[in-house]
Amino acid sequence: MNIPKKAILQKGQGRTRKLAKLEYIYERESRYFAQVAESVKDLALKEIQDLGGKNTQPVFRGIWFEADQSTFYKIVYLSRLASRMLVPLVEFQCKDKDDLYKGARTIRWEEFLTPQKTFSIASNVSESQINHSNFAGLRVKDAIADYFRDRSNRRPSVDTESPWIMINVHIHKDRAAISIDAGSGPLHKRGYREARVSAPMQETVAAAIIALSGWNGEEPLLDPMCGSGTLLCEALMHYSRIPAQIFREQFGFERLPDFNVREWEAVKAAADKAIRPLPRGLIRGSDISDLAIEATRTNLMGLHYGAEIDVELADFRQLNRVENTLIVTNPPYGIRMGKDQNMKLFYKDLGQFLKEQCKSCTAYVYFGDPGFIKHLPLAPSWKKNLEIGGLDGKIVKYQLY
Repeated sequence: MNIPKKAILQKGQGRTRKLAKLEYIYERESRYFAQVAESVKDLALKEIQDLGGKNTQPVFRGIWFEADQSTFYKIVYLSRLASRMLVPLVEFQCKDKDDLYKGARTIRWEEFLTPQKTFSIASNVSESQINHSNFAGLRVKDAIADYFRDRSNRRPSVDTESPWIMINVHIHKDRAAISIDAGSGPLHKRGYREARVSAPMQETVAAAIIALSGWNGEEPLLDPMCGSGTLLCEALMHYSRIPAQIFREQFGFERLPDFNVREWEAVKAAADKAIRPLPRGLIRGSDISDLAIEATRTNLMGLHYGAEIDVELADFRQLNRVENTLIVTNPPYGIRMGKDQNMKLFYKDLGQFLKEQCKSCTAYVYFGDPGFIKHLPLAPSWKKNLEIGGLDGKIVKYQLY
């Protein structure tokens, strides 16, 4: 891809300056990339389109889309299913380390950071002559350091924990792309999880389960094995329209040279204003573990209307009859179960609970280990792969008549 240079008037946070600059891909094409797990790509595609993304193009592990500035801010702030949002800067042929170094040096890095700031690099390579992701990241790091050292004899430092800006390097079939991470990190890290139990569900997995269920608040929702409450939190955020990134303190798009603070503040204000109350009792959960209940209550405490969710210390086997309710749950498995636990008996009991105590309900059960599906003695309506969050899981729907 040829990246032209031209003289432009650039506006950034109140400053106007005339300079000859490299026109970045996102500036020229208003095009961005959402990293998305393959198994939720259709859901994420609809989400991006509903939020205003145009000319969407699904590709392997992601979706290209076009958006104006304010719409892009909105998509980053509200998306529940994307794992990262990337702002593409340059793309070039990259057959060896020198090509990568030279390509990285074409970027005017002073527009994004200074020697006093910090950065980190995430890199991924596939089907290329450069075949080591860490090496690619180090080569781009060297290019950035040398860029500043040649101009000021100083260089920014690498900070992998809390950098000023996060840079993404992707090389596929000897074609390199360098982007800015618009969310300054993985978007599944919502910020509400202050307490946890063993092997907690990733937030994007829970969001995908809620989306697949089609739940819209017309019937109550119950998680009878809520763990640390991730499904309950995501159900609350979905119903009450709480922005997925409401607790994120900084965004990578704020580091872009054309960042428009007024547009961002307007987008954020409109999204926050759209938050609606949660009716008492619409969402509820329970768990046999007092530690899990404590963690759930802690995590709900920081969310809008989290206090409206009833959380009960109880074994699902002893719950009262449930009717006309949507049930979503992630049963314990593997490391989440005690070594003495009889798994076959556990799933037999779960099946009996769903069949006898949950008439006129629909259940969506997530199996992090699909091998346990056969132990739940109910006929599924359907099964779908949900390979996300480091697990090759499945979500199974059971219609309970």
